[in-house]
Amino acid sequence: MSVSVRVPTILRTYTNGAADVTASGETLRDVLRTLESDYPGIESRVLDDDGRVRRFVNVYVGDEDVRFAQGLDTPTPAGSQVSIIPAVAGGAGPLVG
Repeated sequence: MSVSVRVPTILRTYTNGAADVTASGETLRDVLRTLESDYPGIESRVLDDDGRVRRFVNVYVGDEDVRFAQGLDTPTPAGSQVSIIPAVAGGAGPLVG
C-alpha cells in the first residue's frame, strides 16, 4: 500500500531535499522500513535504539498520533499521509514587569 510521507526540514538531507516522499507498507513499521531502504539513515532519526518512536518525535497517520493509536503497528491504508514532526521546545524567558 502506497502512502505519502511528510518529511520535516531537519530530515530532508536523507530524502535529497524532498518534503514529501512515497513509501509502502501495511503498518507504520513497514513504512519506516521502506523509508530506510530508500533513504538510508532516516529510520534511526525517527526510532530510538530500542526500536520505539523517539521521545521528541511525533508521528501521525492521518490526524492520529500513533502514540495514542497502535504505535508502530498503526495501519497505514493506501493513500494515507504519514507525518513525521519533531517536537519543538523552548519559548520566551520570564516576563519582566
